[in-house]
Amino acid sequence: MGEIFRNVIQTVSIWAIPVLLFFIPVLAFVKKVKVYEEFVEGAKEGFQVAVTIIPYLVAILVAIGMFRASGAMDAFARFIAPVTDLIGFPAEAIPAALMRPLSGSGTLGIVTELMKTHGPDSFIGRFASTIYGSTETTFYVLAVYFGAVNIKKTRHAVPAGLIADFVGIMAALFICKVVFGG
Repeated sequence: MGEIFRNVIQTVSIWAIPVLLFFIPVLAFVKKVKVYEEFVEGAKEGFQVAVTIIPYLVAILVAIGMFRASGAMDAFARFIAPVTDLIGFPAEAIPAALMRPLSGSGTLGIVTELMKTHGPDSFIGRFASTIYGSTETTFYVLAVYFGAVNIKKTRHAVPAGLIADFVGIMAALFICKVVFGG
């Protein structure tokens, strides 16, 4: 079962981007979409959004810096390590899982450090990379995009995003155990 699953994952990962790079322009041609004009219009709108979100971006980056510099992330990781050990979740990857909902660049720094320490082909390296690819920067996205359109009450967005991140992390653990045998 694991070998079949591994082959399917490898085949999909090899062909996904080339198929999309072929399919999207063909679909645009069929629907007679003027791709260049649409791109320029989107770039104009993107620039306006970027100017609007700068204050929110600065606020979330300062908060993330304070969280990491205070040692709170490391303390929390040590606190929950006994629980994660029960399900085979490597304690070294806890900071990556904790940082991912907050910051993509912060998580990338943690994943890079794990790669340097354990190697890219280690279970920890592959697991951290899979966490990075299967979760979202929930608080960053909410701060930036909700801030851009002046939404103050997020209602269910935060819990839904954090649940999705948790499911992504658990799926990453399951898939890495099946594919890489951790």
